[in-house]
Amino acid sequence: MAFTFFFRDLPVLEYAVEQTIRLALGRMRIKVWDAGCALGQEPYTLATLFAERLGSAFNNLYLDATDYDSENNFGDIVRQATYKYEELQRIPADIFRKYFEPLGNNLHQVCGKVRARVFFQYHNLLSLKPIGSDYALVVCKNVLLHFQYEERIEVIRMYHQALSPGGYLALEHTQKMPGEIAHLFEQVAPDARLYKKVQG
Repeated sequence: MAFTFFFRDLPVLEYAVEQTIRLALGRMRIKVWDAGCALGQEPYTLATLFAERLGSAFNNLYLDATDYDSENNFGDIVRQATYKYEELQRIPADIFRKYFEPLGNNLHQVCGKVRARVFFQYHNLLSLKPIGSDYALVVCKNVLLHFQYEERIEVIRMYHQALSPGGYLALEHTQKMPGEIAHLFEQVAPDARLYKKVQG
């Protein structure tokens, strides 16, 4: 399991959310795929950022959170969305009060409004089969560094296939786009690994 926490790499995620809303607002569905979601910190961060910006259109968000977990416990944790208070310290205070509910025993749960827009399923990225299509945003952090170079290329090709025209792909800041497939994406910010799909 890769190390992560709530609101990690926040500037890139905020920018990705803003660009995605511009692309997808007005659609019946705003589809997002968080690949390699671990214990749910990243997809719930994303969902919270969308909730802050979408207003009533938040109900159009469908955020698919996936991971491959041989111990079969990620799904239960993500669906319960319950975390120890110590894990939530990086969340801005106003966001914390608005989107997290105290349960007692030092535990807090992501509010029902946000939980209802996040859908977990198990998925092996190396199957090279996308879980769906027409995604406005795919986020993949802390995953590709565990793969061989050729595997990374094929997984990113799969993301390209899963994205809608003009959709966005957010990668880990240390993960460069392989040259072999650079023509499939346009980097939209020089200081962030955020890419826009181009046809190819």
